[in-house]
Amino acid sequence: MIKRILSIEEIIKGCKKNDNSCKEMMYKSFYGYLMGIILRYVNNSYDSEELVNDCFIKIFKNIESFQPPNNPADLQKTFKGWIAKITSRTAIDKIRTLKNQSYIDDLAENEHPVSQVSIASDLHVQDILKLLNNLPDTQRLVFNLYEIEGFAHDEISKMMNIPESTSRVYLTRAKNKLRILYSKTLVNSYEKNG
Repeated sequence: MIKRILSIEEIIKGCKKNDNSCKEMMYKSFYGYLMGIILRYVNNSYDSEELVNDCFIKIFKNIESFQPPNNPADLQKTFKGWIAKITSRTAIDKIRTLKNQSYIDDLAENEHPVSQVSIASDLHVQDILKLLNNLPDTQRLVFNLYEIEGFAHDEISKMMNIPESTSRVYLTRAKNKLRILYSKTLVNSYEKNG
């Protein structure tokens, strides 16, 4: 029996009708995409697989709330954005339950000044993603949310239940640590190659 390839629109409609073959197609189609998002937050393969499966459970449970865009050409992009938001929030929730995070709530901004650090021009995206696993969990989380997912500090503070100033401090620390790690990587590369 030959299976017909369904469009993303047909798969979403099928999932809304609780069709298991459409759920399987969605799982196979978006597993890698969701895993890529999850791996920016956790570096444990068991946790990442579990989180991806948790994400699909939430996606299937909430698929009725997904509103397709007016322009059908934007459907895939809009749907990927919707599932990416579910995925990043699922990862944040998991990190919260795994660790008792100690925040620096008691520090006022003037006690720990935030300096502007721009690493975007010095680092390549792939380098940053490789180095992210070397950051402490909270710094990696804030960096991902701000720099990669595009959330603002006020949104991050609400998601993580921390002050905005704490979010800024963690972002600055993450950028500084990434800069140091990147410099070490360059030095090691030069020493190895030359």
